[in-house]
Amino acid sequence: MPRPLSILTGASRGLGAAIAERLLQGGGVLLTMSRHPDQALDGKATEAGASLEQWTVDLADALPASTRLEAWLGSRQDSFSAVTLINNAALAGKAGPIDESDPSALAAVLRVGLEAPMLLTRAFLRVTRDWSVPRKVLNISSGAGKKPLAGTAAYCAVKAGLDHFSRVVALDEANGKNGALIVSLAPGVIDTDMQTKLRESDPSAFPDQPRFAAMKTDGQLASAGDAAAKVLAFLDRPDFGTHPVADVRDGLSR
Repeated sequence: MPRPLSILTGASRGLGAAIAERLLQGGGVLLTMSRHPDQALDGKATEAGASLEQWTVDLADALPASTRLEAWLGSRQDSFSAVTLINNAALAGKAGPIDESDPSALAAVLRVGLEAPMLLTRAFLRVTRDWSVPRKVLNISSGAGKKPLAGTAAYCAVKAGLDHFSRVVALDEANGKNGALIVSLAPGVIDTDMQTKLRESDPSAFPDQPRFAAMKTDGQLASAGDAAAKVLAFLDRPDFGTHPVADVRDGLSR
């Protein structure tokens, strides 16, 4: 019997790792793309009766990955009961004014966080256009795409771009054949390595550092596991796609 396929980027740590574990518990098929695949996931897939394939990919150079994905999906038409792409991978970069940023690091933030999701979404939608199963794209966004934070210009720009990209693709899909559902979802404030780096930033480079440190001290950060559960529950909502930009904390469009 066909099973659902999920394609997940950035699955090796933080929210991505937690999402991967929960997806495997459902016994479906999971394809991950990460710089450092997690060997422990293989055992978890076996225990859950799920199928797992892990690709070692650097999404700072996403074109080969998107080409490979298009070929991989093209050889498996109608093999699944549903197909979902989750663009989770992102880099925050070092906090500080844009003129003090390293150009290579700046380029990587933009490529991993925005260029890669665009290329992978294009490949995913193109090759599954004629598939007779539900198709979804979930982009993991952030409140930083809506509220500017000094010292994080590239990250804020990436998330704002991801939101607007999702809005436009939603319009295209609504007018096209067998339209996919797409949402750019802010997952809430999560206790991840990215949060740790921001808390440890120099306040002169990242003025909101005290506020981020207080969120940890005051217990306002969700665990990666709890956040993953909320993200996947949102993905399963019957009204998924009604608003192409949303926040998991309140479900309202942004």
